[in-house]
Amino acid sequence: MTSVEVGTELPALTVTFRREDLVRYAGASGDFNPIHWSDRMAAALGLPGVIAHGMLTMASAARVVTDWLDDPADLVEYGVRFTKPIVVPDDDKGATVTFSAKVDKVADGHAEIDITALAGEEKVLGRARAVVRVR
Repeated sequence: MTSVEVGTELPALTVTFRREDLVRYAGASGDFNPIHWSDRMAAALGLPGVIAHGMLTMASAARVVTDWLDDPADLVEYGVRFTKPIVVPDDDKGATVTFSAKVDKVADGHAEIDITALAGEEKVLGRARAVVRVR
């Protein structure tokens, strides 16, 4: 990234999570926790339904930044706080999440970017922030 200013809004990214995506992610990650595929187990644990993997959500949120960067290796720091699970219904529509991001600070060759994740009107990530290298 060669130049960036405070207040720059990154292009939004919309991701739809379907049950089959959760199964694929479970296979890739080795996380076969039944809360990610069984309505019965999710309900038994007090969840509102089957939920997306936290790391899948986190990776999807990072894409709003890495898709914008000239070189994804310029992402030097990244962290999120999970606040609400993404409930993925057992239908053809799934759960749609829109990720947006805005440059909050630029200093010392780095930019700090705040990321927002909304499932409908509900914010599903608390503090989500990326630090990227700028030249």
